[in-house]
Amino acid sequence: MNSERIAFVGVGRMGANMARRLKDCGYAVTAVHDVHAPSADALAAEIGATSVRTLAEVTAAADVIFTVVTDDASQLGVFAEKGDSLLVGASGKTFVNCATLTPATHVEVERRAQSVGAVTLEGCMASSIPQARAGTLYLMCGGDAATFARVKPILEKLSSALRHIGGTGQAAQVKALVNMVMNINTCALAEGLGLGAALGLNLDMLREVFLQTGANSQVLKTDGEDMQNRAHDCYFSGAHAAKDSTIAWILGAQAGLNLPLAGATKQQFDKLVALNLGHLDKSGVAELTFKGRHA
Repeated sequence: MNSERIAFVGVGRMGANMARRLKDCGYAVTAVHDVHAPSADALAAEIGATSVRTLAEVTAAADVIFTVVTDDASQLGVFAEKGDSLLVGASGKTFVNCATLTPATHVEVERRAQSVGAVTLEGCMASSIPQARAGTLYLMCGGDAATFARVKPILEKLSSALRHIGGTGQAAQVKALVNMVMNINTCALAEGLGLGAALGLNLDMLREVFLQTGANSQVLKTDGEDMQNRAHDCYFSGAHAAKDSTIAWILGAQAGLNLPLAGATKQQFDKLVALNLGHLDKSGVAELTFKGRHA
């Protein structure tokens, strides 16, 4: 049994599978917490953890706390400077924050943690649910090098490709760029397949041609067939794609750059959300490009 006690805040599909993985690797996953309490209750029963109702209880139960929450507001909420918070009794604790957030939020969370004697690390993930369960995430970390070195043995159980990017906020910048390019590729593929369908082309053939030419991409391999068959079971939601595209677009604006493709991609995923289709996988953006679908 590894000595560090670990807890999780946010046990949706990613957080829950990370907790399962660390439990399998011999770590004591002592506490789990989620705004949807039944999710935490079910996972706790499965892995022998305690489902706690307050954030302060999470911190008290562990040495290393992973947060896998939805967005900036949720992240700042769990690290609130007043009331129930992970910061209560947090001196000496280490927080690994895995959500896709704006870089500024990671910096602010680090400041709040340091003010009570705790440390933080960004653990930005560029993988999906199966990789979380198998321990093969691509993890990009940002923060103090000594903190990274101390937590590295745990992170290596979660990741087959672990990288320390730099200081706090820099991993979030890289993650934003990864998702910006991925989301642009997703929208481009949806348009290519949608136009191919409108032209009456055989889409199996078209995808094979794409695969062998400059139109190839990782997105083609993961999403192409799903776009064709309208199989949008969620691994990375359209709503998350909209959020992440917005983060990247704002970073571009702050840097004084014109990013028309990032802007157009943001608009497509925003439209998907506006049509109440944000729960679909990002492949669902094809619903906006194929004739006779949801456009």
